[in-house]
Amino acid sequence: MIERAVVRTAVRALAFAIGSASFVACSSGTDAPVQVAPTPTIALSTSGSTSAARGASGSVTITVTRGGGYTGTISLAATGVPTGVTATFSPSTLTGTALSSALTLTATSTAALATVSIVVEASGTGVATVQSTVSLTVTQPLPLTLAMLGVASVPERYTSELWVRGTTAYTSTWGTRGANRGNAVKIWDVSTNTPVLLDTIIVANAGTTGDVQVSDDGKLLVVGIEPNANGGLAVYQLDTPRTARLLVRTTGGELQYGVHTVEIARVNGVLYAFCSIDPASGVPARLVIMSLADPANPVTISSTQLGSPYIHDVFVRDGLLFTAEWNDGVGIWDIGGGGTGGTLAAPKRIGRVVTVGGQVHNVWWLQDPATGIKKYLLIGQEGPGTVGSSSIGDVHVVDMSNMAAPVEVARYTVPGAGVHNFSVDEANGLAYAAYYNAGMRVLDVRGDLGTCLANQKTTDGRCDLTLMGRERAQFTGN
Repeated sequence: MIERAVVRTAVRALAFAIGSASFVACSSGTDAPVQVAPTPTIALSTSGSTSAARGASGSVTITVTRGGGYTGTISLAATGVPTGVTATFSPSTLTGTALSSALTLTATSTAALATVSIVVEASGTGVATVQSTVSLTVTQPLPLTLAMLGVASVPERYTSELWVRGTTAYTSTWGTRGANRGNAVKIWDVSTNTPVLLDTIIVANAGTTGDVQVSDDGKLLVVGIEPNANGGLAVYQLDTPRTARLLVRTTGGELQYGVHTVEIARVNGVLYAFCSIDPASGVPARLVIMSLADPANPVTISSTQLGSPYIHDVFVRDGLLFTAEWNDGVGIWDIGGGGTGGTLAAPKRIGRVVTVGGQVHNVWWLQDPATGIKKYLLIGQEGPGTVGSSSIGDVHVVDMSNMAAPVEVARYTVPGAGVHNFSVDEANGLAYAAYYNAGMRVLDVRGDLGTCLANQKTTDGRCDLTLMGRERAQFTGN
């Protein structure tokens, strides 16, 4: 009887185990089962892949499955996130019955253009950590397309240069159109989208009025004049921003050969005009620096033969002078701030760099207020073409950390087109480059321009700003 009772007890225990969702154990000599708690687990899955353009984000959904009755807190983390990408979970922890989170992957402007695998981990107290893989493709953003907001027609002359101060703009004129010479300077109200012409100033004996610039105190308007033998400067007193009164129109001297460009800049509190003089009649190109301390009586401070065959433009800042010397490249000169004893009367050359292709047209010493970087020169190249309709030439980037031996490190190119002039909005890190036959391009010039990945380089080892995703916008309308 005792043996039969033991067998009956064992059979009942086995039947209970088979019919139950839980495991049971039998103690010797009793019919009462003992239930064992299920093992807590978590499982993880993701939506698999996403993409993000530089400066933008992509996201994937993270789904967690709880097993064994697990209700503890689950923490989410990402590993293998590449440089230039940030990973953010929302939420980063799952509590109670929460089962899903969104993983946002944001690519900065320096993120590598590549497809990478990022590992997502889920962990909690008392459960094994689980993983899943997300694929992220970083792409180059498409440049924005700029729209024209307004236009003011100048049908009788060709507009050449532009200067804007506040809500007033000043434009100059070039060459001959019909019966009209480029002897005009126009003053515009640009407070609305459509410019309104306020005044037209005719400059005596001018064939082209080139650079036009307002002094930093808003009191003077200075205009460069071509051609030989009527070249020179016109200096106007701005009694108001829109009322110009002629102080002097220079004649004769070295300026008579033609002031192709003029930049006015203040050095040690005094305003100076830096005049790039055309070669003419066997007279080589030269840079003439004039004091405008008495603006009605400009005085020559120095005259230096420069350029092959031209000196086209200059850039002046912090006691340094940068000269665009065409095929001789860019000169770096101490005129009082370079620590080598150079002065305005006797500029001292610190360094020179000849960029790829030569034909240096204009220069900008980039100073980045966000990063404090001051080591890059932006250099415009104007290659062969037809004025106003076609050209070739790149924007070159030169690292001048060592001013005695500057090095070209990057370029921006538009195939079949050439940059003419550019200006930089340093506060926002944007360079606006104007083309004869490619509209206008807007480049991100903030940060490190000389370091890039192997697949972002030209065949000669320079960084390519296009492949680096530096083109932010373009205007290619009519």
